Amino acid sequence: MNAVLDLLAGFMLLAGLFFVAVAAVGVLRLPDVYCRAHALSKAMTLGIICLLVAFGLRVPDASWLKIGSAILFQFVTIPVASHLLCLVAYRRQLARSPARAGAAKGTRAGRE
Repeated sequence: MNAVLDLLAGFMLLAGLFFVAVAAVGVLRLPDVYCRAHALSKAMTLGIICLLVAFGLRVPDASWLKIGSAILFQFVTIPVASHLLCLVAYRRQLARSPARAGAAKGTRAGRE
């Protein structure tokens, strides 16, 4: 049973690291603040949750109540912060990338 928990914890740890790395790459590679906020909020939420579950499986004295409350806190705060960041960018009229602005108008990749 202990080996199964170690394997599951290892899998969750690798999954969490993968999602955090995807969030980092998304912040570096995506063209505008709206796309970056989307990538960061979705991938980082999944990554942190996977890492917290891996911690709970790996550490025998971990309190699942605290881990569950931390997961709930992440579900509540990360999407709200991302939404507020995009709202501020929208109100300051930050430009979208040309390819994304054309896609929003219904054209393909900004071509008329």
